Amino acid sequence: WISFLLMLISTITLYFYVKSLMRSEVEEELYSTTARVEAALGKNDIMFSLSPLVEVTYANLISPEILKDTIIYDPSQNEMEEFRELSIFKEIKGKKYKITVRNLIVESEDILIAIILSYMTIIILVFIFLFYFNKARNNKLWLPFFTNLEAMKNFSITSDKPISLVDSEIIEFSELKDEVETLINKVRSDYKNLKHYTEDVSHELQTPLAIIQAKIENIINGDDLNDKQFEHLTSIQKDIQRLTQMNKRLTLLTKIENNQFDNLEIVNMYDRIAITVKNFQELSNVQIQISGDVNLPLVNMDPYLAEVLCNNLVSNALKHSNPDGIVKIFASNKVLSISNQGSKALEHPEKLYSRFYRESELAKSTGLGLAIVHKICQLYKFKISYQFIDGTHSFTVKF
Repeated sequence: WISFLLMLISTITLYFYVKSLMRSEVEEELYSTTARVEAALGKNDIMFSLSPLVEVTYANLISPEILKDTIIYDPSQNEMEEFRELSIFKEIKGKKYKITVRNLIVESEDILIAIILSYMTIIILVFIFLFYFNKARNNKLWLPFFTNLEAMKNFSITSDKPISLVDSEIIEFSELKDEVETLINKVRSDYKNLKHYTEDVSHELQTPLAIIQAKIENIINGDDLNDKQFEHLTSIQKDIQRLTQMNKRLTLLTKIENNQFDNLEIVNMYDRIAITVKNFQELSNVQIQISGDVNLPLVNMDPYLAEVLCNNLVSNALKHSNPDGIVKIFASNKVLSISNQGSKALEHPEKLYSRFYRESELAKSTGLGLAIVHKICQLYKFKISYQFIDGTHSFTVKF
């Protein structure tokens, strides 16, 4: 575009510059012819005329010279032609003359147009050649870069498939390729180490936690405890249960983030939520109402994650519902809605899906339930939303 703009400006500039030069040449020739006629009149007092190029007539006054363009009839061409005309007034040997000299400028315009057209043709041809040459050259130079960029876009840290990067004759691109390969290898190595560490820690924690839990239960079931000791041990038991639950949920979050759930099946969310409701009704005194289309929605996802999604949403609604309240569940085409009654709106709804976030420290939860729900929705590109209307907290998942 810069070349095209320069070409356009240079063409316009050349046109006016050449036109100015040719007009100066025409005017110079007019003055030269006028001087010859004046010299001839000074030698011979003879009136002559060569219409329409030269005309000499007597004048009454000496007026300033006149230089202008005019259109007159040319008998030799039998048509009207454009002339550049110079009229001067001179007094020669006591007589006043008007000397008019004309020069045909149509031909000069034709020459000017021919020059401009030739110039434009050459410039356009050069422009087209350079454009396609540079385009082809740039495509060749940048091909390795875009090939490597596409390979990096398709790169997955969970895949063991090696990334295929191509070399380039450009030093910077070649260096970039080497650095990217080094970085990818480092990231993969760190990811595997972190994954193994997380899995090992999670696995190793389960055994001692289970042993501690079992020993505390044995102590609690003994006969040598006073009320204070029983209270402390019961509190420790609850904390261990919470720690065990937190360990399982953190492991689940890690597996979701690492895309380790690739078992896709068609899941009927109404059936899944109905089973969840049945299980929770046996454990909670809060009334649960479920309604909607029994055949919808059908979702393509991992069955275990579907179970976790329903469990966490229902558990959250029961945990934060009023004792005499009602949890309402509605399932329809591509939508699952779970709502419970509450006394007030959340102070920080934007933090709902943050890990370990709890609205109140009095709530005995891990703060990971909704974070897991959010991660599952992100994994399958579901849309989850929360709203508080007329004393009701409501979570809606759009599949």
